[in-house]
Amino acid sequence: MAKKISVAKGVKVARGKEEEMKSKPGSSNVGKYKNVSPKEFAGSKGGSSKYSYPINTEKRAKAALAYSRNAPNPEGIKNAVYKKYPALKKRKEERESK
Repeated sequence: MAKKISVAKGVKVARGKEEEMKSKPGSSNVGKYKNVSPKEFAGSKGGSSKYSYPINTEKRAKAALAYSRNAPNPEGIKNAVYKKYPALKKRKEERESK
């Protein structure tokens, strides 16, 4: 039997499946955030693996915005971040208006 690997809090997949998830564009960090709830990832909204782009903290949400360019649909990642952290969108709009 194949060894199971944890990719998110309460989610275990076969080792080969984890590697398959990592091969999707923008999904190289799959399995790195084992203590993050599956609901706290924005990857699936951006066309990447559903266990990539964690947004469980504001710091990680900012990182997701910075790395969203690597996802097949960067706008999906950005929309998920701005939905969870509306203050980040306000800051972006303030910077753009200057």
